[in-house]
Amino acid sequence: MMFSATMLIPMLIGFFYGDGTWLLFVQSLALILAAGATFWFPVRRQRRELGLRDGFLIVASFWIVLGSAGALPFYLADILSMSFTDAVFESVSGITTTGATVLNGLDTLPRSILFYRQQLQWFGGMGIIVLAVAVLPMLGVGGMQLYRAETPGPIKDTKLTPRITETAKALWYVYLAFTVFCAAGYLFAGMDPFDAICHAFSTVAIGGFSTHDLSIGYFDSPAINLVGIIFMVLAGVNFSLHFIAWRKVSINQYGKDPELRAYIFVLLMVSAIVIVSLSMLNTYDYWPDTIINGLFQAVSIATTTGFTTADYPNWPGALPVLLIFASFVGGCAGSTGGGIKVIRCLLIVKQGTREIIRLLHPRAEIPVKLGQTALPFRVVDAVWGFFSVYIIVFVIMLLAMMSTGLDQVTAFSAVAATINNLGPGLGEVSSGFMLLSNSAKWISIIGMLLGRLEIFTLLVLISPAFWRH
Repeated sequence: MMFSATMLIPMLIGFFYGDGTWLLFVQSLALILAAGATFWFPVRRQRRELGLRDGFLIVASFWIVLGSAGALPFYLADILSMSFTDAVFESVSGITTTGATVLNGLDTLPRSILFYRQQLQWFGGMGIIVLAVAVLPMLGVGGMQLYRAETPGPIKDTKLTPRITETAKALWYVYLAFTVFCAAGYLFAGMDPFDAICHAFSTVAIGGFSTHDLSIGYFDSPAINLVGIIFMVLAGVNFSLHFIAWRKVSINQYGKDPELRAYIFVLLMVSAIVIVSLSMLNTYDYWPDTIINGLFQAVSIATTTGFTTADYPNWPGALPVLLIFASFVGGCAGSTGGGIKVIRCLLIVKQGTREIIRLLHPRAEIPVKLGQTALPFRVVDAVWGFFSVYIIVFVIMLLAMMSTGLDQVTAFSAVAATINNLGPGLGEVSSGFMLLSNSAKWISIIGMLLGRLEIFTLLVLISPAFWRH
């Protein structure tokens, strides 16, 4: 019922521009509100503490139900002529902040629909942060659980504020502040107010939707690219870390965080490799173009944002595949970024290093550490468990994609782009998912949901143990 209110602003935009779209948002609002009221009214007086199973069901339902409800404006819009599958795909892609699209001709679409797409990503991004930092740790899943359990540093505090509602509110303030500053930056760099707000929504949410077919490349502005780079990097950082740094008025909090240091290291390494490779291969005539395009695409893909300023799938050598692999790492836990998460990748590297040392010193007790604190075996097991399930799910989805008739490159990048909540891929999905069959799109929808829900949260719903009393 609350989600139905998100139709109001696009409705007003449609009414203001007189493009005839305001009515479809009125219809969508009424239908979603009625559906919500139908479920709420019979149990409106019930008061009961939520159990663990309820928590899993609510978290999964957040994206599944709202992603489906959010498809209504796309499905009802005559100007789009979208099938049910395409409408659900676009909506789920938006609310999971994936950024994959089945639409083209964005420059000619009504502003109300363009704004609605961006708004979906912004609300989805906020939902991710609140669930990742405040809700998922209580269920014992999610990357933040590693921090909440045993790790040192500023995130050791199990609660940012005494109550979960206050925690959510605090995160809202940080998220909203980043959005305002990002929009102001884009406006100052040369975007008009509408584009500045829309792109701020998708930048801070690490979503990647744009109001133009050429994405950020449409503006052809180094200043706009620089604003995008700064806020993509910031949005990929743990938002509770931002909050603590803001509350203590100290940037020293960032330097104490091992995941953030690893995150910056990955971005710097990928950016350096891309820029040097583009320079050596003479991809661009002028070195400023090489630096800004290489840096922007490296940050955009590695943080799983998905904005583009260049036709990176056609870059020479291994660069396109390198960028896709960078998206597997993704952002930090508790951020709007996708991927496996930096904290898990960091621990996998540390575990691998430990095993090498064990070969030389078989009897040595070598703990896995973050900072100066040794991690218990259950945290190490949780990381390997997630990674194992991730690989299994990836392989199953890859085979399923190939069975729909896709070539290996397209199938691999399509799965990577959806399960990592990245958006753009290679091959047939380099410019969008509109050419895929309906079955391939539904596989992609499942991939987007799995990636956004950290896999376990969704898989637990289909396990017999979940439904057994």
